[in-house]
Formats: sequence, C-alpha cells, structure tokens
Amino acid sequence: MLLVIDIGNTETVLGIYHHEQLKAIWRFSSRSPRTSDECWVLIQAWCKNSGIDFAAFSCIIISSVVPSLTAVFKQMVSEYLDLEPIIVTSEIDTGVKIQYDMPEHVGSDRICNAVAGSLLYGIPLIVVDLGTATTFDVVSAERVYLGGVIALGLMGASSELHRVAAKLPRVDLVFPKEVVGKTTEKSIQSGLLWGMVALIDGMVTKIKYEMNWKQAYVVGTGGLASLIAEHSKTIQHVNPVLTLEGMRLIYHRLNEQQ
Repeated sequence: MLLVIDIGNTETVLGIYHHEQLKAIWRFSSRSPRTSDECWVLIQAWCKNSGIDFAAFSCIIISSVVPSLTAVFKQMVSEYLDLEPIIVTSEIDTGVKIQYDMPEHVGSDRICNAVAGSLLYGIPLIVVDLGTATTFDVVSAERVYLGGVIALGLMGASSELHRVAAKLPRVDLVFPKEVVGKTTEKSIQSGLLWGMVALIDGMVTKIKYEMNWKQAYVVGTGGLASLIAEHSKTIQHVNPVLTLEGMRLIYHRLNEQQ
C-alpha cells in the first residue's frame, strides 16, 4: 500500500494506492495549522472509515508547495509509521529532465504533473492545472521540462474581484449561456469563466507556436478542470488526480532502481 500526500496551498489531498489502483482519496484544508499529532489522528480516522489498515503502508511519498506542512507530515510519518517518506523535488530522478534556470524553484506538483502527463498521455505535452493558480507546464518530445506559465486561478480571481470592488457580488462559478451578460452577476461569471477558457486556449496556442509544435497532448487537471475543459477547444484529456498519479509513477521508478 502506497500513501501519497499532495500538499497544496489551499488543499491537502491524500491518496492510497494498491499497486496501480487508487483505493481511496481524501481532502482537507491546508490553511488550518496542525501538528503532526493532529494529522495522525485525522489519517487514522480516514483509514478507519475507508476500511484500510494504515499498518499496511509500505511507503509514503509527499509532494508539497508548503514547506511548513512538509515538515509536519515528515515528522508524522517518522514518529507514527517509522518510515522515511520520499519528498518530490527537482533533485530526485523522476525520468523528466528539468531545463529551468533554477530547477529547485519548480513546484513539486508541477514535476508530478509532468511525469504523469508524459507517461499516461504522451509527448510533447502541455499540462493545464486549474488550482489555486492556473499553471501551464510544457514538456518536450524528449521528456524535458521546459518551463511554463503561472496565472491567477479562478477562485482567487473571483475573491480578488469582490475584494477590490465592494459593490461587485460573489458569484457561483457557473457558465452563462452568453458571453455578453445582461446582469452584473452574469457579466462577472462571463468574465471569470469564459475569460479562463480564452486564457487557456490562447495560451496553449501561443505555447505551441513558440515551441513550433503542430501537435501536442493537452491535459487538464485540478478541481475545476472538468468544468473548464467542457468549453475549451484545446484541452483534450482531463485527469483530476494527475498529481497523485505522478507521485505513484515516481515511487515505482525509484523503487525499481533499488
């Protein structure tokens, strides 16, 4: 049994794999400060509810963009499971070479997405991750991570619009039928959602032009990927657990080398 832990800025996602099968998945907030003891209690409860024996874990792999939580989970794994977790960084052998001015600055989630996307879908590859930020990750036909793009995410854009313009209401993230809104609510929804579609399709087109690629595999991931992909002309595949799949694949690669 493999426990994968994806620590993001907004949510922490835990997954349990038995070989290649994702047996259970669980999410909780990354923004509530927790100790290693509290994390252990939460994981025990989750395993019990899922009918999984936590003693069966043979390995833990962690992808994190929140250093303080990395330390908390690493301590928890060491104290309660007596295991040394694998921490995804640019320094480990993932099978994807990173061609970045400062490789250590590439988020571990983006590394995992590059690994999973290239192995599960193909190369050259563009991964669009619709999370706290909207990111684009670009992998060449030689499985080289070339860099990417970081933009404000949908939830952040919605909150920021409400913050800087108090008279503008918060809205549900639902696509209006028409781009030109006839109410303030529909106008905001159009700007957020159709605007994100335009951003993605435009950016993918510009990336392919800059890379001189006639074709590329475009994979969407993140909590809002399915909503946006339905209206996008460029996203070909959606995999909400692409980051978890990347951790699984990295673990198996490292395990085979031992």
